[in-house]
Amino acid sequence: MRYSKEHKQETHARIVKKASVRLREKGAHGIGVADLMKEAGLTHGGFYAHFDSREALVIEAFTYAMDRANERWRKVAEQTPPEKRLATIVESYLTTVHRDDPGHGCAVPTLGAEIARESPKTRKAFAGKLEQMIDMMADQILDVPRKTARKQAMAALATMMGTLVLSRIAGTGEFSDEILTSGREAVLDRAASAKPVAKKARAKAH
Repeated sequence: MRYSKEHKQETHARIVKKASVRLREKGAHGIGVADLMKEAGLTHGGFYAHFDSREALVIEAFTYAMDRANERWRKVAEQTPPEKRLATIVESYLTTVHRDDPGHGCAVPTLGAEIARESPKTRKAFAGKLEQMIDMMADQILDVPRKTARKQAMAALATMMGTLVLSRIAGTGEFSDEILTSGREAVLDRAASAKPVAKKARAKAH
């Protein structure tokens, strides 16, 4: 039985979406192709009609996850006054909801350590998406030169993602909540303290 091109595209997208969730829940090596295809209502043998290799699926799956994260941040930015965008993104990221639902959350805290040990092709694809996230974050940092904003974005994301990892290790109790609160404060306090320094630097230049 032959399927239309549209049907194949829809099936492909469904597999990627399901793999994206499972990848974040169980890690890059925690999902089996057979189980994934069964969940998508397909046979194991149908896998290679959609993907050249397991690596190809992993790359598409985390790309999908990171693109969704960027899109969420973009929507937050569009709906928030410029001076509150960074804080809103940070506060929406470092939440108990995000901590407790890794399957629908950011791919970097769940997959970063594993991807670092993958092939150069996989690492390069992941790094490219990570750079897009950094640029997106830098867009929300106002009143500083672009180079400075990018450095601050890298530091902010590193703190946010590290905070999320630690909070998940700590579980769901008071200690975990304390880690989330400390991470939020660290990012926002650093951002607030950087602005006066940037303004003084510009004033001296004039």
